[in-house]
Amino acid sequence: MSHPLLTAPIGPSLLRLAGPTTGFMAVQIFVAIAETWFIAQLGADALAGFALVLPFLVLMQNMANGGMGGGVASALARALGAGRLEDARALVLHALVLAVAFALVFVILGWMAAPALYRLMGGNGVALAQALAFSHVIFGGCVVVWTSAFLGALLRGAGDAATPGRYGVAMSIIYVPLAGVLTLGAGGWPGLGMMGPGAAGIVTMGGQTLLLARAVWRGRLGVAPRLGGVRLQRRLFDEILSVGIMSSFATAVASLAAVLMTGLVGRFGTDALAGYGVGLRLEYMVAPLAYGVGTGLTTMVGVASGAQDWKRAMRVAWIGGLLAFVTIGAIGWAAALLPENWSRLFTSAPQVIAASTGYLTHVAPFYCLFGLGLALYFAAQGAGRMTVPVAAGLVRVAVATVGGWFAVEKLGMGLDGVFAAMATGMAVYGCLIAGSLLIMPWRAKTRPT
Repeated sequence: MSHPLLTAPIGPSLLRLAGPTTGFMAVQIFVAIAETWFIAQLGADALAGFALVLPFLVLMQNMANGGMGGGVASALARALGAGRLEDARALVLHALVLAVAFALVFVILGWMAAPALYRLMGGNGVALAQALAFSHVIFGGCVVVWTSAFLGALLRGAGDAATPGRYGVAMSIIYVPLAGVLTLGAGGWPGLGMMGPGAAGIVTMGGQTLLLARAVWRGRLGVAPRLGGVRLQRRLFDEILSVGIMSSFATAVASLAAVLMTGLVGRFGTDALAGYGVGLRLEYMVAPLAYGVGTGLTTMVGVASGAQDWKRAMRVAWIGGLLAFVTIGAIGWAAALLPENWSRLFTSAPQVIAASTGYLTHVAPFYCLFGLGLALYFAAQGAGRMTVPVAAGLVRVAVATVGGWFAVEKLGMGLDGVFAAMATGMAVYGCLIAGSLLIMPWRAKTRPT
């Protein structure tokens, strides 16, 4: 019997799969606004410290959900599309083993390597202390981040995006007041300061992990998962890692670019760094919307590619890519036309507002191409074809970082030059991924005879 997603109408199926996750990501935009507002009440040093940690936090979240998590969802979708039910059952244990392993890596890096990196990025004094207070909490408890991400990926790979989306919204509603109290205090209690949002995140993510685990073991995957009596197989690890490692490398490259660009901005002072953090927060908010669309693409393209229906896989990819182009582009242009409205949500400091406005007017108009590229990146996960997306990410880093350095050191363009280089890199990224897929559409791989 063929998988239902091989014959269902593409548009309604994509909306059904992408809708819950995209809705959850939309809620996350408001959560991020609230979180940034709480931190802004602690002062410019807290905002600057948050900007130092943000690229590494986003790296971990994107690797867990979109990188390795995409590998988990893709592996399960391809197994179900090909009718390999025993493999689908066993993939649950393999995914959980990998979740714990990657969490341990980030615990070690977060405590040992991150402080030196924050200093290299321009962090010092109170801003560095604020960064470390937040960083130690969030990375110290990150095992719940990875486990929750992989359990959610398994459900999405099976075609159930509603369950992780519903639990994510519930935990977000709990997170906002909890983060506010833990960060700023209540009554006579002063709160935990920068440790507050990290602690609130770990608590709510732990609750989400328990809810998702219950859903998986109650049969929401469509197959009964197996832990006991399952032999760990390199083949099944490879099913996840062949996509997950390439996707995570692309995520790491994007985060490397963010770190390098933060370092360039940090040369212009704490106010510039704080303003950049406010502007960059919008980029980190709209990217999850592409992730929401992308999770549906990973599942639908994965099922189609598992069944060797490449024509359908291509149609799904382009429909989802154009949807991301329009929706994320609309947000970008709104921010570019009204940049001060966004900036004044978080600060009234003129220099901080100026830096945030400079970022938004230069970079936000190109969010449309960024969204298109990200959506097609997730579609490529489902197809197991990650070479071009990874290459496009490398080119984006080269254009943004080398271009930013050249604009500052050789052309004397200052902070605006850094932002112009970021915008160019973003545009190149989207055009490379979309252009390559247009010229060389996915086809079945020929096997040597």
